[in-house]
Amino acid sequence: MRIICALLKKICRIITINNMKPTLIKDLLTSAPDGRSVTVCGWVRTMRDSKNLVFIQVNDGSCFASIQLTFDRNNPSNNAEASYIEENLGKINTGASVRAEGVLIASPASGQAVEVTLEKLTVLGECPAETYPLQKNKMSMEYLRDNAHLRARTNTFGAVFRMRSQMAFAVHSFFQERGFQYINAPEITCSDAEGAGEMFQVTTLSLEKIAELGVKAGQSGMKIEDAAKIVDYSRDFFGKKANLTVSGQLEAETLATALSRVYTFGPTFRAENSNTPRHLSEFWMVEPEMAFFDLDDDMDTEEEFVKYLLTWALTKCREDLEFFEQRIQKGLIATLQHVADTPFKRISYTEAVEQLSKHADKFEYKPFWGCDLQTEHERYLTEEIYKTPVMVYNYPKEIKAFYMKLNDDNKTVKAVDVLVPGLGEIIGGSEREENYDKLMKVCEERTMDMKNYQWYLDLRRFGTVPHSGFGLGFERLLRYVTGMANIRDVIPYPRAPKLADF
Repeated sequence: MRIICALLKKICRIITINNMKPTLIKDLLTSAPDGRSVTVCGWVRTMRDSKNLVFIQVNDGSCFASIQLTFDRNNPSNNAEASYIEENLGKINTGASVRAEGVLIASPASGQAVEVTLEKLTVLGECPAETYPLQKNKMSMEYLRDNAHLRARTNTFGAVFRMRSQMAFAVHSFFQERGFQYINAPEITCSDAEGAGEMFQVTTLSLEKIAELGVKAGQSGMKIEDAAKIVDYSRDFFGKKANLTVSGQLEAETLATALSRVYTFGPTFRAENSNTPRHLSEFWMVEPEMAFFDLDDDMDTEEEFVKYLLTWALTKCREDLEFFEQRIQKGLIATLQHVADTPFKRISYTEAVEQLSKHADKFEYKPFWGCDLQTEHERYLTEEIYKTPVMVYNYPKEIKAFYMKLNDDNKTVKAVDVLVPGLGEIIGGSEREENYDKLMKVCEERTMDMKNYQWYLDLRRFGTVPHSGFGLGFERLLRYVTGMANIRDVIPYPRAPKLADF
């Protein structure tokens, strides 16, 4: 009978626990210590047992700070639960998940306004110290990348992913407040928006047979690129060669010419074999398109957008920003505040090259008219020459995409890059070529295969309008607002060459 009663009591406790909705720790920490009963759920960061008093730091990821749970063995607030609390204390290690009930009181300890006096405690998931990967005191970023499924539990990555959430919300808020429509561009496409050719192919054809074809071509002396032309894509799933998209811009233009102002915010892919802190194979792009906007309108929107995002981070993510300032990059907050408060300098590409040429000895890559500006050039413009955010416009047509509007000089296009101190380029945009004949001429000069672009040309045939747009790499923005050195550390699961483990 005693055993049955004990089991029933335990079952009733579990049912009661599971029916009690926990309060987020971020809300508890800003609450008055009014002695009300609260439920806390989270993961244990530390536990300190000083004989009669037990202190447990619990974090649920809702904010940077943890809340302290206290248990006084000499004076438990709930004598009936004291033995059960003791039983669960023996199961606690760093990383264990717990559900706690108690009373919210003023904390006598410095650095926190409130704490919870324990009345009930249940370990929901144990975390053995000998096998838990995050037990080390010091863990490298590379080590945490290898444990990407757990790294969000650390202070650094908890802050990074809260910032990512806030910045995504800020992106939507900016455009929704200004009458833009949110659209979804396809992730599978038959056109290449950038013309770079570094795309992931999507196919249901037999890769073994294609490889066999390549071997036979090699044996016969045929070039691989010629052998590739033999592949019959009419038998493929889409009836033609298809790829993962590198940009949603072209598709966004179709909706901008019907809805006036649109933006797409989603994943894009690039098969660039680059193992650098600045490259990902899967990344998110923010790409607005605005009908009836010229290049000046485009630049106005870009400047307003950057300032809006940084102000959002400075005002709504202060606690996490202060952590980044202290642990990741000194001076981060001052840099972001400077960009948010300062008018952007606007200069032509020609002027930029002229200024850089005066300091050519400073650079690994010497600047010249016609070169694609390198990061070292971009940062020197913003950090040394102008000491302010800089917008460089009117680039040589040869180094920009086919869809950009040609200037009257027939040498430059109405393109613009936004440069910020500490990073370099954060946005790239342009006024688009809306004239059918001029766009066709550029495509022919670049020997583009136009069979996949007829729909794009139709936008210039039927009710064409001046329009502009730009793209912001979301992870590049996150690197900037967090100070993180590697772009792989601002996305939950980084995809890069030889890196797709999770």
